[in-house]
Amino acid sequence: MNNQSILVVDDEAKMRRLLEIMLTQLNHQVYQAEDGQQALDFLKSNSVDLVITDLKMPNVDGISLLRQLRTANNQVSVIVVTAYGTVETAVEVMKHGACDYIVRPFELDAVEAAVERALNLNKVQRENRYLREEINQGWGEFIGRSSVMQKIYKLIQQVALTKTSVLIQGETGTGKELVARAIHQASPRAKSLFVAINCAAIPGDLLESELFGYNKGAFTGANKDHVGKFELADEGTLFLDEITEMDFSLQAKLLRVLQERSLERLGSHRTIPVDVRVIAASNKDSKQAIIENKLREDLFYRLNVFTIDLPPLRERQADIIPLAYYFLKKYTSDFGYSFSGMTADAEMYLTAYPWLGNVRELENMMERAAVLSAGVIVNCEHFPIDIYSVKNEITTTLNLNDSIKEGLNSQVEELEKQLIQQALKTTKDNKAAAAQILKISERSLWYKIKKYF
Repeated sequence: MNNQSILVVDDEAKMRRLLEIMLTQLNHQVYQAEDGQQALDFLKSNSVDLVITDLKMPNVDGISLLRQLRTANNQVSVIVVTAYGTVETAVEVMKHGACDYIVRPFELDAVEAAVERALNLNKVQRENRYLREEINQGWGEFIGRSSVMQKIYKLIQQVALTKTSVLIQGETGTGKELVARAIHQASPRAKSLFVAINCAAIPGDLLESELFGYNKGAFTGANKDHVGKFELADEGTLFLDEITEMDFSLQAKLLRVLQERSLERLGSHRTIPVDVRVIAASNKDSKQAIIENKLREDLFYRLNVFTIDLPPLRERQADIIPLAYYFLKKYTSDFGYSFSGMTADAEMYLTAYPWLGNVRELENMMERAAVLSAGVIVNCEHFPIDIYSVKNEITTTLNLNDSIKEGLNSQVEELEKQLIQQALKTTKDNKAAAAQILKISERSLWYKIKKYF
């Protein structure tokens, strides 16, 4: 783990110089402090990845330095150097927050091993903090047996084993993040973090600091160092959702990071190398976004090495019922209900529904059905009002022969009657509100009520 910043704290200039030479040979950036107080002053306005401090020093010693760092909520990793290699000394420094200790005199191999352990611990702790934040978000499994989804699975398998950048395109709710996660999980980077950020959900002036991080004091309100998403995703995958919503100027900075594979935090001039695979997504057509100045053309070509186009749910009807059952089972289980399934009519109506909100809309509808059904079999009564228009259209189509026999007028009247009943039920018999739903005047509604009921 090269090019990390390390602060060496020792009252002996020769010892500081020796450690500086050793750490520089390991490609780390080294700062020096003569005692604990000087180290604390330095760390008030600077951040480092690791502190290596002598135990015995005048003024502020190693243990006092540790105590004050932890009191100030500075969680930087600390290695203590001591000539007193007893078990009691090790226990004491660990108790006060050190991650390791080195006994003098030491060899380069011992220093290298301790530093590597500390920096790896840094990375693990940082990832754990991120995972704790993400733990409640979760994600389901891929559900889909349609031929178009089988092709998507093959594309995922093919691109996952490479380092290639991926651009995922599809309507809102089609599962772009799910595809990105699947690529990450099937890749050699699966043991590292998958970090997602929605470019449309964060204001432009904050998005840069979220992506690249910042040092304490970089701007008003920057009270402590902040690790950006690129650093979190080091050796892993960064998912940039709704990339076309990112400010044009920030897109240029993103392009530079992708090309140079390094970044600088806001408020810092230290270059940090990053090994990140970037997967971007958009619900807009990328070429049209370029024309509308929503996406830089050079960034598009950098990201568009491999494209996956996700179809809307209405174009993969074979997947609707398996997805519906998946979500229904999930939510009935979450709510503590028994799972009873759906009626054939309910399945038929779900298949015919246009699903403008795609899989996300289907999931929401199944959650609602799970609440309303409370463990009994789901039927059309558990779906929102707009499902009924689908029901009526299907019923009319299936009974076309009967419609011809009975005549068009009687069928239209029956359809009107059903729609009026449902509108009145939805509005709890509020005639004005029902008329608005039906897009007719209240006077016309009263006339039809008198006619049909």
